[in-house]
Amino acid sequence: MDTTLQDPLVGQVLDGRYRVDARIAVGGMATVYRAVDTRLDRVLALKVMHPTLATDGSFVERFIREAKSVARLAHPNVVQVFDQGTDGSYVYLAMEYVAGCTLRDVLRERGALQPRAALDILEPVLAALGAAHRAGFVHRDMKPENVLIGDDGRVKVADFGLVRSVDTVTNTTGAVLGTVSYLAPEQIEHGTADPRVDVYACGVMLYEMLTGDRPHQGDSPAIVLYKHLHEDVPPPSAAVPGLAYELDELVASATARNADIRPYDAVALLAHARETRGALGEDQLDAVPPQAITSEHLHADDLTSVIPRALTLPVNEDEPEVHRTSRLASPPPLPPRQRSAQSRRRLFTVVAAVLLVFGAGAGIWYINSGQFTRVPPLVTKTEAEARDRLGEARLEVGQVEHAYSDTVKRGSVISTDPEVGERIRQNDSVTLTISDGPQTVRVPDVEGYRLDRARSVLKQEGLAPGMVTREFSEDVAAGFVISTDPGSGTTRRSGSAVALTVSKGSPVEVADVTGASLKDARAELEEAGLKVRVAPEQVNSEFDKGQVARQSPAAGSGAAEGDTVTLTLSKGPEMVEVPDVVGDSVDDARAELEAAGFEVDEDRGLLGLFGDTVDKQSVKGGKTAPKGSTITIEIR
Repeated sequence: MDTTLQDPLVGQVLDGRYRVDARIAVGGMATVYRAVDTRLDRVLALKVMHPTLATDGSFVERFIREAKSVARLAHPNVVQVFDQGTDGSYVYLAMEYVAGCTLRDVLRERGALQPRAALDILEPVLAALGAAHRAGFVHRDMKPENVLIGDDGRVKVADFGLVRSVDTVTNTTGAVLGTVSYLAPEQIEHGTADPRVDVYACGVMLYEMLTGDRPHQGDSPAIVLYKHLHEDVPPPSAAVPGLAYELDELVASATARNADIRPYDAVALLAHARETRGALGEDQLDAVPPQAITSEHLHADDLTSVIPRALTLPVNEDEPEVHRTSRLASPPPLPPRQRSAQSRRRLFTVVAAVLLVFGAGAGIWYINSGQFTRVPPLVTKTEAEARDRLGEARLEVGQVEHAYSDTVKRGSVISTDPEVGERIRQNDSVTLTISDGPQTVRVPDVEGYRLDRARSVLKQEGLAPGMVTREFSEDVAAGFVISTDPGSGTTRRSGSAVALTVSKGSPVEVADVTGASLKDARAELEEAGLKVRVAPEQVNSEFDKGQVARQSPAAGSGAAEGDTVTLTLSKGPEMVEVPDVVGDSVDDARAELEAAGFEVDEDRGLLGLFGDTVDKQSVKGGKTAPKGSTITIEIR
């Protein structure tokens, strides 16, 4: 049975624009559909947040952040985001549709890949991430599920939903977001998220492509976390004998547990990957790996998860205080009898807590104590709903500010201060910023303004000066605005472009100066208000040397005052040797002379009325004459 038929969105039109045709995939946070933009008549992918999560401001905020972040990345290997919006309880992203499969699909079907194929996939992934890193973003959730391979072979990176600024560091009382098998040690231990966490994840993916399996595995996510922290990623050649040591070095470099010795971003790793490719021979690149045994089921650690990072528990006085779940979540051997019951209970509690989070798929693990609480999720809530939620959390409403927003509906919360999730004392106040909806601007009347002044006025009003088109005008002086598109008084969203039509002044008819001397031609054109430029090259023409052979614009064209007319001077006619046609028939003589570039005139007189033989020619054969000139032949 086609399960998409049971999906209530299939067959519906979302937001009055996107017709949902089929369900493509279901993830932990959203479902992806194939849809058609009915306005532009194009197929696209629609990523719709699960309605149960759409009520959580933090998830909605992440969705909006994805749209804004990816919109800034104009790169052929990044899945484009076209639009973002809401329709009732549905929050969606409209994205580029890539017909094909994911890298996960390829690995499940084929297992290990040849080194050439692995590098062919890795390099465009790194190019996409490199663009993100240089733009100031970190993906933070790189995994095979987020690598799309189109039917045409193009590779694209998707799902920037966890993207953050390069300098973002998760608060130590917060949570680490990501997928367990691809998390870098510093993500687990410190919550840091700079470009090197993406480098680490790509190193793990490369290992998986070369061997067909993940480097760190275990019966639980806690065991995998422990291995990321305490065990190096093994060389791929240990699993697939015969792989080149350069590939081992590339994986080791990318997955170094010490982030300081990894390539500093994806651009640097891309350079290393290309060096590795260049060092391998054809046989090494095309080495056929043994068939890997892969699971047909989704691993629990394939899913993006929320990992608690601040479970601080009592410890013995002679032990350091531990603040990282990952350190305590190690898979221990059976404890000796001498181990204290307190230590066993502490270890069991922490491991159980980690497994509980992953097993239940729960949200962020908050630790509240005493008089402290956390700012609840309020983004996209109405002001009334936000006030109620703050009251339930024993918090006060502070200042209420307003701002324009292109993504949050009018009357809903854009942001809070302190931010959502921050620890705050009970009864403290929270400042709300409420959306006034998209800022709209009335296009000012700039007709009759000089172009520079018109541009300045548009910018002052929050609009962008757009394309400038120049036209002749009998009424508006040159350099001044004739009209705008959209016209003055029209309402447009802030930042929209306004096209300007600028006058070139009254048209000036360009005189015909061909055949004139340069002095006379210049004087006539400048008197009409035009400028003169002399072309550096000269050409052969019918005119004498030094006379004007060509002009641009042509005679009779319209030009604006101050426009430039380019004059090309003659170097005289081209001289051509005249063929000797005396004694030839008239037809043969005409053909030969015309082929040489001459015009032909016949002189028959009284005696040649019925003749057909050339008796004389005006220029004797072997002499030269200007090409294009006329040769007269006498006929007897």
